[in-house]
Amino acid sequence: MGYLGLPALMGMKEEADMKTLAFVSIYYGLAWLYWNTYEGASMLASCGLFFFVSYFSFLGAVAVHNTIHCPVFHGKLGNKLFQIVLTMTYGHPVSNYVPGHNLSHHQNTQTNKDVMSTFKMRHSWHLLNGLFFFPKIGIQMLGNDAKYFAAQRKNQRPIYRQMHLEKVVLWTYLVVLGIINPIKLLVVIMAPHLIAKFCIISLNMLQHDGCDENSMYNHSRNFTGDFLNFFAYNNGYHTIHHMHPGWHWSKNKAMHEKLVKPHIHPNLDQASIMYYIFRTFIYPGIRIDYLGKPLVLPAEQPEEPWFYDSNETFSSKGDDMQ
Repeated sequence: MGYLGLPALMGMKEEADMKTLAFVSIYYGLAWLYWNTYEGASMLASCGLFFFVSYFSFLGAVAVHNTIHCPVFHGKLGNKLFQIVLTMTYGHPVSNYVPGHNLSHHQNTQTNKDVMSTFKMRHSWHLLNGLFFFPKIGIQMLGNDAKYFAAQRKNQRPIYRQMHLEKVVLWTYLVVLGIINPIKLLVVIMAPHLIAKFCIISLNMLQHDGCDENSMYNHSRNFTGDFLNFFAYNNGYHTIHHMHPGWHWSKNKAMHEKLVKPHIHPNLDQASIMYYIFRTFIYPGIRIDYLGKPLVLPAEQPEEPWFYDSNETFSSKGDDMQ
């Protein structure tokens, strides 16, 4: 039992999530520091704080992704409270992640029922696909979430009450800070939140575009760099996550090596995410599939609702995240 038994005493499922608590605490500490030194800080210090607050806000978004798949605590109360804490690290209710990600994307990857499908991006200049994936998909997800939670409210599901609580706490927090100083609210809190949202949604473009959604192993792209995976909770190993989304993130690297790497096409294991971004969107910036061939997009078709007026709307999969 590590850390003098602290994780067990706190009711945590996995000792590895001490890192989650540490990184979330760092976000709040940096945001507090930036808020309180905003007026007197040098340009260099201000830029540095903005970068790190944004970076740890993004890591908060990654922690959101982790916790809606595998909650941190054994007890429901601990998870409900932690979801409120996480909500304010990236500026959106944690429960809103469930319909678009768990239920739409994971169960219908790259199909017309996947609200996050990269096939929706059809610009000939691939850089535009990378830049505009976030606003296009983000707006569609907001509409999708609104319909989903309207159904959850009608049927008095626990996930609606949790989402509403997270939203009320978040907006109270933002309004209070806005009354104190609206400029600092925009720069110190909301701009990093926007960057975090851009990054977490845009990752889908990196992880799935040009892959084979019908393959057992070649459906996702992995980024295997140690630096990325240390800070991003092993989320670079995306294939194993899609194969076993309920597994704790700490298992991803070992299970990728054991279960995925012997079978996956080598082009889908990328050592550097930054080099992949540069090569894919900047130079040469050509949209290709994982075999290196020009990507042939399927015929454009209307998005299919994946839960409206069906039993799947009210499955326990959403409520179990709570």
